[in-house]
Amino acid sequence: MEQSEERLFHLLEHGTSGVMVVKEAEEQLKAAGFEALSFHRTWGLTEKGKYYVKHHDTTLFAFTIGERAEFRDTIRIGAAHTDFPCLRMKPNPDITAGGYAQVNVEVYGGAILNTWLDRPLSISGRVALASDDVMHPQIRYLSLKQTIGVIPNLAIHMNREVNKGIELNKQTDLLPILGLVKEGQTESFLDFLAEELGTDKESILDYELWVYCQEKPQYAGMKEELILSPRLDNLTSVQALLAGLIESKRQEGINVIALFDHEEVGSRTKQGAGSMLLLNLFERIFDCFGKTPVQAAESLYDAFFLSVDVAHGLHPNQMGKMDPTNKPVLGKGLCIKEASSQSYATDCEAVAVVQQICQKANIPYQKFVNRSDLPGGGTLGAVASSFLPVKMVDVGVPVLAMHSAVETMGTADMKALTDLIRIFFQI
Repeated sequence: MEQSEERLFHLLEHGTSGVMVVKEAEEQLKAAGFEALSFHRTWGLTEKGKYYVKHHDTTLFAFTIGERAEFRDTIRIGAAHTDFPCLRMKPNPDITAGGYAQVNVEVYGGAILNTWLDRPLSISGRVALASDDVMHPQIRYLSLKQTIGVIPNLAIHMNREVNKGIELNKQTDLLPILGLVKEGQTESFLDFLAEELGTDKESILDYELWVYCQEKPQYAGMKEELILSPRLDNLTSVQALLAGLIESKRQEGINVIALFDHEEVGSRTKQGAGSMLLLNLFERIFDCFGKTPVQAAESLYDAFFLSVDVAHGLHPNQMGKMDPTNKPVLGKGLCIKEASSQSYATDCEAVAVVQQICQKANIPYQKFVNRSDLPGGGTLGAVASSFLPVKMVDVGVPVLAMHSAVETMGTADMKALTDLIRIFFQI
């Protein structure tokens, strides 16, 4: 197993919610000698420093300051997102129906709903508990490893038209079963949660809990050319950015990675790419080195930004869904994504930079654009570029079944993406 694949498998298995993705990222950064900062305190940065800062537990920034802290034409930025389509637990979640204990959930992001049926499910996220200081509740983190839920399909004998396509109702058809209700039983999900946390039910004030698919990442194909896993979108990009930043040996300038939450619901939140966070991060870095606002703005306009998110690969059973002349195939390299609508914030000058990096380092790459009659999704790069107008390219590994409970990628593509980002942070 390539090192890039090994690290990816670990993150895919343990990054079961945005909170846990950031926790795993923090562990990698700590092990590499990065120092924790806080947005609530004054920073004292130094040349050759390595730092990270979290925000609302689900967004993380990490950056390095070169031995020569130059600020012109030396700022490199890479961004990805920590969230993914899944199911979110609602307050007062308990539902009892026909002797089954269920929980009330809502769909988060653009999930392919029927792929969540008949999957092993569990719970991940954070819980707010009562504290002596009302302005600072106690926050506890949770990522259950045992399977505690399932959303069963209806048997074909009771649903003879199922193979003709059935629309699932998000409120009634996606309620996970968490167990069986015995006669006289009064236990609730909050009782179960309190026991898992080692507290009492009355101390639980609120929570952000996500129902996640518990399938493990695994190789597939006659020569293990493929990887099947939940959360390839977008933990492939998160891991590539972490590896590239940690392994960079660049002597000058500033390298930054931004791992934002809420991309799957539009990014325009307090911890999303549409927030003031990234600009505020640079303001504080520049202030630590005595740069005026004008000097800071001049430096930022010289920056280069990689927006890293997965792309659509060519589906062999649905080849007509792909653009006629741009058909990226799994295993043949990372994708450079372009769109005239600027849903991918890419222009030819910036693309040329990435292509030259790939060509000089023999990194395989492909181009992706949507069919003209089939608009696709966007990325956080398009949102961030509206207030950070720098040279930007959207890149990522091609996948099949994007937004499914389990997605598919080419094994070799992870190394290609990681190599690109590592070199990007070194030149």
